[in-house]
Amino acid sequence: MKPIITAALIALSAPLAAQEATISFGSGPTVLTLRSTTDIAIIAPVLEAFTEDNADLSVHYEQWGSNALYEVSKEACLTDNSPADAVFSSAVHQMLDLVNMACAARYVSDLTTALPPSRRWRDELWGLTEEPAVMAYNTDLVDADEVPHSRFELLDLMRQNPTKYRGHIATYDIEASGLGYLYAFNDSLEATTFGALLEGFARADAVATCCSAEIIDDVASGRFLIAYNVLGSYVQNATATNVGVILPEDYTLFLSRAYMIPANASHPSEAARLLDFILSPKGQRIVQQMGLVFPDDRSETGLLPSARRFIPLRPPLLVALDRHATERFIAQWRDAFAAPPIP
Repeated sequence: MKPIITAALIALSAPLAAQEATISFGSGPTVLTLRSTTDIAIIAPVLEAFTEDNADLSVHYEQWGSNALYEVSKEACLTDNSPADAVFSSAVHQMLDLVNMACAARYVSDLTTALPPSRRWRDELWGLTEEPAVMAYNTDLVDADEVPHSRFELLDLMRQNPTKYRGHIATYDIEASGLGYLYAFNDSLEATTFGALLEGFARADAVATCCSAEIIDDVASGRFLIAYNVLGSYVQNATATNVGVILPEDYTLFLSRAYMIPANASHPSEAARLLDFILSPKGQRIVQQMGLVFPDDRSETGLLPSARRFIPLRPPLLVALDRHATERFIAQWRDAFAAPPIP
C-alpha cells in the first residue's frame, strides 16, 4: 500500500514542538508511532517493506527537526503525555541524554547484540546507519581544479577566491540543528583547522542555515557553491545530477542514527519488531540502497581507513550538552556568523 501524506510541511516560523510532516504506512489495526529526523523520502522504502511484512501493523510516521524531537521526547518521558513508540534521530548526543534520563526501554535480540559496541548503548539505544559528514558542491559552477578535498583545501579556496565564494558557502545552523551542533562540536575536538575554518567562514560570509535537503537543493540551484558538513545520504538521494560529494581526506566524521524505544511506549514489542526488521538482512539491504550505510571500501570511496572518524554512542557525547560548554561554543559560532551574507 502506498503511504498517505496526512500533513504538509509546517512553516519555519512554527513553534519548536511541531512536527514538520506526518505520513502513514500500511493499514494494520495496530498503529505504531515513529518520530524521527529522517526525511520521508529516505525512510519510506524501509517502512513500506516493514508494513508489507507485518500486515497487522501500520506506522504513523512523524518527521521532526532534531531539537524539536529532543524536546517533545523529553516532555513525553517526564509527563507521560503522548509518547512515541519509537524515536529515531541523527542528533545522537540528544538521544544518549534521553537514555541517561531513564526515558528508554531495554531490549535484547540476536540482531541488536550483533551490533558493534560503538553502535549500541546499555541495550537501550542502537545505531542503525553509518553515514558520513561530507562536503557537497555544484559541479557546474565549481571548477574541477578548485574542488576542495580536505579542510585545508577549503581554507585555501576561501582565501584565494574570496569574490566567487563570498556568500555562497553553507553549513548547518548549529542553534537550529542538533545534528549540525554535534558535527561542529566534534570538529572543534578533532580538527586543528577548526578555528581557522570559523575565521574563513566569517571572511567568506558563509551562511548558517537549515536543513539537509534544503541545503542540497540550494547547492543544485547555484545559490550555494559548496556546503560543509552535510549528511552524505542526503547528497546520494538528491534528484539533481549536478551535486558532487567530497569525503574530506584529512578526516571524515561518520554518524549512526540512533533508535530508542521509550520506556512508556504504548507498543514496545511492535517497536522492537521494527528495530529487528531494520537490522535484518532485508532491512539492511534497503537501508544501504537509500544511502544510509556508506560503502566501507576504499576503491569506492577513495577514503583511507585512518581518515574515518566514527562518533560512538558513548557518554562522552554528553559533554556536547553541558550548559557552560554549549554557551561558550555557540558564542564562538555566533561571532563567525554575525554578519549577514552579501546577496
